[in-house]
Amino acid sequence: MTPAERPAPLRANWPQRTHTCGELRLSHAAQAVTLNGWVHRRRDQGGLIFIDLRDRYGITQIVINRDEAPEAHEAAGSARSEYVLSVGGQVRARPEGTANPDLATGDIELGVHTVTVLAESKAPPFEITAETNVDESVRLRHRYLDLRRRRLRELIELRHEIVREMREYLWERSFLELETPTLVRSTPEGSRDFVVPSRLHPGNFYALPQSPQQMKQLIMVAGMDRYFQLARCYRDEDLRADRVFEHTQLDIEMAFVDREDILQLIESLYLQIVGKLSSQTLAEVPFPRISYAEAIRRFGTDKPDVRFGLELVDVAPDVTGRGFRAFDDAVDDGGQVKAVVAPGIAGYSRREVSALQDIVQESGAAGMATIALNDDGSIRSPLGRFFDEDSLRAAAQNAGASRGDLVCIVAGAPEIVAEALGTLRLHLGHALDLIQPDQLAFVWIIDFPLFEIDKESGGYTFSHNPFCSPADDSFGLLYSDPGRALSKQYDLVGNGHEIGGGSIRAHRAKDLRRIYQVMGYSEPEIDDSIGHMLEAFTYGAPPHGGIAMGVDRLAMILGGTENLRDVTVFPKNQAGFDLTLGAPGPLLPDQLAELHLRVREEQEESASAG
Repeated sequence: MTPAERPAPLRANWPQRTHTCGELRLSHAAQAVTLNGWVHRRRDQGGLIFIDLRDRYGITQIVINRDEAPEAHEAAGSARSEYVLSVGGQVRARPEGTANPDLATGDIELGVHTVTVLAESKAPPFEITAETNVDESVRLRHRYLDLRRRRLRELIELRHEIVREMREYLWERSFLELETPTLVRSTPEGSRDFVVPSRLHPGNFYALPQSPQQMKQLIMVAGMDRYFQLARCYRDEDLRADRVFEHTQLDIEMAFVDREDILQLIESLYLQIVGKLSSQTLAEVPFPRISYAEAIRRFGTDKPDVRFGLELVDVAPDVTGRGFRAFDDAVDDGGQVKAVVAPGIAGYSRREVSALQDIVQESGAAGMATIALNDDGSIRSPLGRFFDEDSLRAAAQNAGASRGDLVCIVAGAPEIVAEALGTLRLHLGHALDLIQPDQLAFVWIIDFPLFEIDKESGGYTFSHNPFCSPADDSFGLLYSDPGRALSKQYDLVGNGHEIGGGSIRAHRAKDLRRIYQVMGYSEPEIDDSIGHMLEAFTYGAPPHGGIAMGVDRLAMILGGTENLRDVTVFPKNQAGFDLTLGAPGPLLPDQLAELHLRVREEQEESASAG
């Protein structure tokens, strides 16, 4: 929905203006109106001053004639870019040949008889009227100005429309919108917590919630069988373009449901949102469902971008047993030899192939071998010392390569091969323009492992969160062979981004306790961490499940941007600083004392280390 198509604002809220700057049409001709807004552009032709007046709804051209309104002309003469004006005048059709088809209001102008300067503006640090590149630190420092720019304003409005669709969709389906606390207890699950010291309880701390997980499950125990919340969540993670300290998620929990109920609920919601708010084309409906194992096998990742091919291919049968130890040893050690076929780049130079090599090595692989099927039918490969030309050609063709293609081969442990080729695949998809930018490709990833190996301890940890139920045929494995157990976890992936995830929960106390036992928790640690949930489950907990959907990531994808900061009103920069407010910042000594805190100086830390 464009600004011009939105319902007219309530007049009672804005007594100083009768219309918005995006509202007037030829049907308003001859009406006396009052507009308020910012000077977008100003053109002074002596006796006539033209101003494009802007608010968040659009732009209206106003004209001030010195002969007809000398006082208004004088007031407008002092106005500059970003001044705030209130203007009164009469709507009229633009002179023949001067209509502006790029503006919703382009058929009319306002002949102004009064101009009031409501606020002056000094010269902005960057041009508001142009969508030019500006250093991000400057934009974030003056975010309130950046938000005046059309592109950013449209992204923020899109995010608002997404939230509105979510709320209305769930209200219509008998969901209760409930708020859970934002000061909770720190838990060991997930990422690092942001903590808040308690003044009234010295030495104790609240945590900002990473999600309302435990509370929404307790709401199910309470019998409120359909809950949702637009929840603010906080994670002290390393930042990147699609990950931030704080985010908003559509948090949902339902009782007496199975996986299919939740997947259908969310899929229907997202089809509605896309249908109303996006012109992008859906790649496939209903959304495909791929097991975790299949996603890793085909794409090297559990959040695949399925808008293009280049799937991973097992080439071990064609390249092992030929005396090349890197391949043979990998398979003998339980590893893999897999490849990605890059179309049309057999002619890449040594430097260009080396750049691809760097990508897989940065992902943990020891290296990458290549087979180039040249356009003239010849073969070029560093494996020529170990394979004859016919064997190389057969290996490349069995991998799906044609003339002009480059076969990129990686060997190693399965997780390393997946990471390296999955990263390379995504790079090639972008570099070779294989991705359709106007397409939306959603896919459900299901059948995740219940546990994974913790790289630090070597023991088991949860795959997604510890409250997930085992799959129906894995309850026995939870107690006998937990490493083989599958879960009732599901993720929704959109264009290669994880935009949501959830599960059917372990709603019986004994199963939840067993999950924590598998992860190495002692009985006192279990009771200290989730004793309140275990007790609640003894009072008749219904089977339940839910999901959390990232609002910001969905807005990012539908808005066609790669940066979450573009859909956040006041974001942090990549270092975690709020440049507008100057946060984080130090506390005064009196504040620290009141909170029973002391900040260690660098010298003190160095002495302790010594």
